[in-house]
Amino acid sequence: MSKLLLNRRSLLAQGCAAAGLSSLAARAYAQGVAPTPTMRGGANNYRPGAPVVDRIGGGGFWMTGKVLRAGDGAPLAGQRIQVWAHTTEGHERDPESHGASLTDENGVFRLDMPQIVPAFGQAHGHLAYDSGDFETVFLRPVMRNASDTSLDVTFVLKPV
Repeated sequence: MSKLLLNRRSLLAQGCAAAGLSSLAARAYAQGVAPTPTMRGGANNYRPGAPVVDRIGGGGFWMTGKVLRAGDGAPLAGQRIQVWAHTTEGHERDPESHGASLTDENGVFRLDMPQIVPAFGQAHGHLAYDSGDFETVFLRPVMRNASDTSLDVTFVLKPV
């Protein structure tokens, strides 16, 4: 059973969402937001300096997300997010299974890649922020279903 969270921030966000003001709602939730912690196993098979690419392999699976600044939740443009995974086209340790994307003016990134498949019993991706302006963060999100064709994550970065 889920809990109902009622405070000024959640009420403002819900009201803004109902009125179609989603960016204001996002800001209401983002005030005072804590940095994203590194996930255990996130750095497995990490390769520093993976190239920025439009697509890894033949594509068909979307790794997407947003990058925000800790504290005020402002979107961070131009941030490099590295992505790698065990896919239908290669293992997560293979150099060709690694690529990076840059965030747009809204802090959003998207990378087309081959379908992620289970490794060690779980379908999961690996993502990293490692560019130096903020603390390095490694993520290892697990997919709800191995047949999902996208995975979305949020990085909240703390300045160095």
